[in-house]
Order: sequence, then structure tokens, then C-alpha cells
Amino acid sequence: MTANRSNADRARAAIPLLDLTDLADDHSAAGIDRLCQRAAEHQVAAVCVWPEHVSRCVELLADSGVGIATVVNFPQGNQQVGKVLEETLTALSDGATEIDVVMPFKMFRNGDVKPTAAMIEAVGDLVAPPGILKVILETSELLDAAMIQSAAELAIGLGADFVKTSTGKAPGGATLEAARVMLGVIAESDRTVGIKPSGGVKTFDDAIAYLDLAAEVMGDDWALPATFRFGASSLLDALLVQIESGMASSSSAD
Repeated sequence: MTANRSNADRARAAIPLLDLTDLADDHSAAGIDRLCQRAAEHQVAAVCVWPEHVSRCVELLADSGVGIATVVNFPQGNQQVGKVLEETLTALSDGATEIDVVMPFKMFRNGDVKPTAAMIEAVGDLVAPPGILKVILETSELLDAAMIQSAAELAIGLGADFVKTSTGKAPGGATLEAARVMLGVIAESDRTVGIKPSGGVKTFDDAIAYLDLAAEVMGDDWALPATFRFGASSLLDALLVQIESGMASSSSAD
């Protein structure tokens, strides 16, 4: 049971669930090199970077076991389908193993479900297994829990491997309330689907709150890299601090 584990142990267990992210507006080649070095060192699930950095990540992370995710239709979710498909094909050709596509959330919010579905389906058709398709719902831009539920149902019905809360670029980000709704939809699915809280998940306590929620809804052993990811840039540092604190406490006790 998670309640019996130390904070340091829980932090260690969270690190393999990280999509270590650099989607900053001031992204740089040097920053990507550092990101990949840390990702390989700490064995996170994946890195998540702008499309132009995918090739470099492939080079740096060869044989590391770390996945390479990138974003399309990002962050506004309002690009033309043809442009999004072009971005997706280029990213896959460059070596991306995971595609995080922004659902056209403004269209969906306005009731335009068919073009929203067409975008998700078209991208999904390109991301063949073992590729991973994550659909970003941008939950803070949806009107209520019912709309979040409908968006998650649509994405999962169209083959999403993960539903992701947020781009991290809109006002608001991940919330436990939205994640609970999304997990409820996942629980009703007849296949394995994961969740990716992203946007404002920065501290150890943030991470544990989402993991506890996942355990409550899906069971204690459900959160694995195949079913749960954190999209975060600074969370790794917070988890490492928690581990180091636990090691220091253990040494003092000895």
C-alpha cells in the first residue's frame, strides 16, 4: 500500500513516470542537451520537446530506453489539419516515438465535434503502434466537468493512448478535479488508456496528490509508465530533493 511507503520511496517511484519537458519559448540546443542528459541519467519515461529538437534527442538518447515525445497543433489547437499532419509525419520521420496533439478545444467547446474528431483521428492514423498518441484536452478551457468528460470520451473513442490535461500555455493547468473526471472515463474504457497531468505540476506534494487520486480510482498498482505520465519541467528536481532528504534522514538515524 502506498500509505506505508516513505516519501523518498514514493519520489523514486514517480521519476519513471516523468515526461521531462522543455517547451519553453526560449528553448535552446544547449537546454535540450542538458534535458537529454538528465533524462538518461534518471531514466524517466520520455522527454517532451518542440518538433525541431526531435532529431537531436534521438541522437542523444539512442539505446537509453527513454521515449521521445513532441507536440503538434500546439499550443492553441487551431492549426489546419493538413499542417498538423505534416508536422506529425515530420516528427515521426525524425524519430519521435510519442505524439502529444492538442485537441481543437475551441471548436469542441463551441459544439463543433466533427472537425475535432477528424483532427484526432487523422493524427492517430499516423501514429501506429508502438507509437503513442496523447491527446491534450486543455481542460481549463472547457466549460465544466461534463464537457471534460465528453472530450475524454471522444479522444479515447478515437484511439488515444493517453489523455493529457493541459498544454501548460493556457491560463490554468492540471487540476485534481479534471483528472478525476478523466480517470473516471478511463475506468469505463474497455482497453488500457493512460492519463498525463501536465501544467503546474511542480512539487512532490503535487505529484503525490495525482498519484493518490489515480490509486483511489484505478487501484494501487495502476500508475505505471504505460498508464501514467507527468508532463513537467521542474518536478524532477523536487523529487530528487525529496530522495536526498530521505537519504540524509536515514544517515542521521544510523
